[in-house]
Amino acid sequence: QVQLEESGGGLVQAGGSLRLSCAASGATFSTYAMGWFRQAQGKGREFVACISRNGGNTYYTGSVKGRFTVSRDNAKNTVYLQMNSLKPEDTAVYFCAQATYIADNCYASAQYAYWGQGTQVTVSS
Repeated sequence: QVQLEESGGGLVQAGGSLRLSCAASGATFSTYAMGWFRQAQGKGREFVACISRNGGNTYYTGSVKGRFTVSRDNAKNTVYLQMNSLKPEDTAVYFCAQATYIADNCYASAQYAYWGQGTQVTVSS
């Protein structure tokens, strides 16, 4: 059973930065892609970023491209999301997820079956 635990959320002013971490248990971390998703209050969950199993490929949703960076350390079973130039519209609960099969790309949400409990990010204007 895979368990994921996010950390690093908090309250930050617009223009500031946060670094989210997601620590995974289990021996399969380096086998599968990892993704970051977010859900704002009253809205559905949306894809933010993902990284392939070896870190060679990354994808971002358009609204965060150039501001967010996803990375992973397979030796530490941890994936990161560095968020710079934060905007109030980035306010949401951020979730990490681990895929359970190898897909052609890492942004298809159907491949993610393990989810963390989320960490709140609040950006004040």
